Amino acid sequence: MKMNDKTTFRIFTGLVILIIAAAVLAPIITSYDPYTTNMREALMEPGGSHIFGTDKLGRDCFARILYGARVSLSMTMLIVFLMTAIGTAVGIVAGYCGGKVDMVLMRFSDLMLAFPGIVLAIAIAGIMGGSAINTILALTVVGWTKYARLARSLTLKIRDRDFVAAAVTNGTRPFQILYRHILPNIILTIIVTAAMDIGTMIMEIAGLSFLGFGAQPPTPEWGLMLNEGRQVIQTAPWVMIYPGLAILAVVAIFNTWGDCLRDIMDPKSHE
Repeated sequence: MKMNDKTTFRIFTGLVILIIAAAVLAPIITSYDPYTTNMREALMEPGGSHIFGTDKLGRDCFARILYGARVSLSMTMLIVFLMTAIGTAVGIVAGYCGGKVDMVLMRFSDLMLAFPGIVLAIAIAGIMGGSAINTILALTVVGWTKYARLARSLTLKIRDRDFVAAAVTNGTRPFQILYRHILPNIILTIIVTAAMDIGTMIMEIAGLSFLGFGAQPPTPEWGLMLNEGRQVIQTAPWVMIYPGLAILAVVAIFNTWGDCLRDIMDPKSHE
């Protein structure tokens, strides 16, 4: 990896840490409660004590964006973890066992992939009802198939290698083979893929919330804030501009960080 790429990775790692720190330290950074309404200060322009202005209920926009980072990042990390864990487990089992097990699991995966991801997520969230929990479940159901197919393809490449054959000869149980011999050899690729999906998940969470299928009022979530800002976009554009900029900046940072991480793990990927 070039020195230039290493510097880029360090810079964006620092930005990722800064975003996480801002979310964690939100109560210290701002003294405003993101849920407290004050109609006397409704739709105040940015400046003074409200650097990002206030929304139609007089809530501080800067505080809601900071606390919104907590909601968006926590939901994103949980979704990425769940779909990675489920998909990897299914893919390893399918790739190692082969035969009918592989056929059943992969045909089910193909069935899920037959529908556009975000459309299926909207359908699932719509059936279950709008909430943060249902958003997590919907996006997990949609996203695990990608990791299942990736884990399966990686498992197929290594299941016939000598160290796996030696483990079988020694009487090692199948579960132990999967856990001790196959998983460690594919986990880095899985982690890199998961890191590159963080930005995508933030966008999809915001999209579902914007459409009313995600987090519900008064939760300070960026997509929901965009939806609420539509009603006053002509008179108070900052209510919509700042959450939009937050989504844009955070997604761009995580996407670039994921690309840099991929280059570190697999330097040949960008040659």
